[in-house]
Amino acid sequence: MATGSRLELMFRDDGAIILLPHLHKQFKFARSLLSFPLFPLISMAVKVLVPTPLQQFTKNKATVECSASNVGDLIESLEASFPGIKARLCDEEGAPRRFLNFYVNSEDIRFLDGTKTPLKDGDEVSIVPAVAGG
Repeated sequence: MATGSRLELMFRDDGAIILLPHLHKQFKFARSLLSFPLFPLISMAVKVLVPTPLQQFTKNKATVECSASNVGDLIESLEASFPGIKARLCDEEGAPRRFLNFYVNSEDIRFLDGTKTPLKDGDEVSIVPAVAGG
């Protein structure tokens, strides 16, 4: 990019943000990018409520903030920030463990889109161990 050139943000309807150099001759090319499905470049700040048994991974924090666009990305973000936590959250195939329930704003992700459940800025994700007994 040339010295002194500006950058331009383009916002798509699906929430993706595209950062492009502001060059008039590339405007048609930039517009064509808007028609391609791209992942959003900006993730959302999400509050995660961590159960007591997993707080050993989060430096004894009951609440952490992560950036993610869906629950699967959230798990990856947690692993990046707190190594070892993913093994406790997911099985060998990468699916959430059966004895853990994930809730997005009090809605069980099993009844939404599973780990593809989208997240938005300000959402609250609760990780709740299953309780059983008789």
